[in-house]
Amino acid sequence: MDNALANALARLPHGPEFRFVDLLLSLDPGRMGVGEYLVRGDEPFLRGHFPGEPIFPGVLLVEAAAQLAGIVAQSDQQIPALSGLKLAGFRAVKITGSARPGEVIRLEARLTGRLANLVQATAAAWVHDQLVLRADLTLSGEAPRTVAK
Repeated sequence: MDNALANALARLPHGPEFRFVDLLLSLDPGRMGVGEYLVRGDEPFLRGHFPGEPIFPGVLLVEAAAQLAGIVAQSDQQIPALSGLKLAGFRAVKITGSARPGEVIRLEARLTGRLANLVQATAAAWVHDQLVLRADLTLSGEAPRTVAK
């Protein structure tokens, strides 16, 4: 992974226990990105989802897509980063599958609009080239404050 991709991934504010983007494959800052998450199998939530038949929860597919959308939004050098950027809403979510331990989730997020402290994105996820998620996401953060001179 080149330095620009590594730096963009390093800005993800989530701790390791709640980070669902392991690798950035490509990044067009402020426009779109592609990333991956390997379902390791040792994630604590898999013990209960479901015992003996673990699958990656659909709601965490949405979270993974939102994390990637945040990376894309915060990487735009032309627009100041929003502090506290987080998932604020989602619609048109369709979950058509999931991932099991050992499988890689490939994520794609494309920004579709920005207005003040809001970021709009479309996202999708695939496992073994099968679409498992499609969603429209809204992220929200706080714009940097300007100091009057």
